[in-house]
Amino acid sequence: MAENDAGAVVGAAAGNQSETVGESRDGAGVVRLTMNRPDAFNALSEAMLDALTAALARHAQDPTVRVVVIAGAGKAFCAGHDLREMRANPSHDYYRGLFERCTRMMMAIQRMPQPVIARVHGIATAAGCQLVAMCDLAVAADDARFAVSGVNLGLFCSTPGVALSRNLPRKQALEMLLTGDMIDAAQAQARGLVNRVVPAAELDAEVARLAAAILAKPAAAIAAGKGLFYRQLEMGVEAAYQLAGQTMACNMMDDAALEGVQAFLDKRPPAWCGA
Repeated sequence: MAENDAGAVVGAAAGNQSETVGESRDGAGVVRLTMNRPDAFNALSEAMLDALTAALARHAQDPTVRVVVIAGAGKAFCAGHDLREMRANPSHDYYRGLFERCTRMMMAIQRMPQPVIARVHGIATAAGCQLVAMCDLAVAADDARFAVSGVNLGLFCSTPGVALSRNLPRKQALEMLLTGDMIDAAQAQARGLVNRVVPAAELDAEVARLAAAILAKPAAAIAAGKGLFYRQLEMGVEAAYQLAGQTMACNMMDDAALEGVQAFLDKRPPAWCGA
């Protein structure tokens, strides 16, 4: 599979772009990162991983960015790692470095304060399915398909399994990992891998609706809530409640929360500045 050197930026007014990742941004603070190797089904080459990691790190520090959308150019969302690139470097050190590189990119999604939405069409397989699972939210076209299919090649999808097992019930996640079988968008939604499924023609509109629902809320509350959500998942129940209580107490002292509560008591819409 040859890489598409021409590339294309998909979305609103084009901003920064690299050979492998296109960027666009609208006036509301929604940034779209488009994996841009359509001839390779947006396989996660080393260059793609590095470009995504750099873009996520950059936008994480930008308070004017409120939501990030990850999409794929061409016919697919993402087919996983670049197998040609992997096969050309058959050494343990190379493979360890590659999967560490991938992990850094995946964790950058979880660690950034802004919600990240996967816009999924076509196939999302292996590390591409992992990418969907690591995004905070996901909207899929009704013809999208998902699999962690490495086992079909003799390679158990261990790193995708980390993300998958934190999204799906245990037996459903393990069935996907052990069989490598595809599931369709409706099954993905029923199992908790994606939030919403719509006809392909409505995919962008549905992503925009989901982003708009987030944009209508105060950025500070969204950032605090996302950070708390992931931290408490790894804790015992008592520790999780302690952290959640601390987070809510801090959140209540934020101007947006004070205004929101007062507006509720006054029976009026809240006057949030730059929600």
